[in-house]
Amino acid sequence: MSQSYLMSSQQDALDNLRVIRSLMEKAHIYRAISAPAALVGGVLATAVSAGGYELASCEAKAMTPNEFLFIWLGILAVTAALNVFLLSRDAKKRGQAFISDGMRMALRAILPPLAVGGILGIGLIVHLQSLTLAALIWIVCYGLALLATASFSPRSLVRLGWTFVAAGLMLFWFWAAKGELHLANASTGPAFMAMGLTFGFLHIIYAVAVFISKKPEVISAE
Repeated sequence: MSQSYLMSSQQDALDNLRVIRSLMEKAHIYRAISAPAALVGGVLATAVSAGGYELASCEAKAMTPNEFLFIWLGILAVTAALNVFLLSRDAKKRGQAFISDGMRMALRAILPPLAVGGILGIGLIVHLQSLTLAALIWIVCYGLALLATASFSPRSLVRLGWTFVAAGLMLFWFWAAKGELHLANASTGPAFMAMGLTFGFLHIIYAVAVFISKKPEVISAE
């Protein structure tokens, strides 16, 4: 193994440590920025889920699988746009580029589980009309995306990730035991309930906890 290769590897490792250290130092800032987006997304998800669950009880007014998909993609677009706006504004205040090394590292961590969950969920809805199973996949993969940032994120986000994963798995076992996860089941009721309990209620709890917290959190990783 050549000396130049060893020096290059050591430099890459030092660069990664520098980026991680920077992210750890700014973790409480990202936590504060994520709270408003989580609150907006949580309120929207809760309201839409309550209305959708009510409509599901009336077959004549129940939403189609495509309508279910478009509604949740819309909520995702709103919350993502708000989060990007807040992060961009904060980066501008600190005189830093929005797409920094830290941002790239965070995206590399969260994009794989988000992409897998998004593609599987959309496929289940569009091709198999299995709304509840799609919602559960979204929930678990979102939790895994949060856990993928555990080395440089505050503990509250890691706890939120574990809560999403646990909630998704428990709901899966509950509805699987009741036989409500068959691929032919296009009922929107359980799907709206799952989305409301997690993306709605859990996000609201997280946002409120951040707002009432008075001190920065320590990082979950040692």
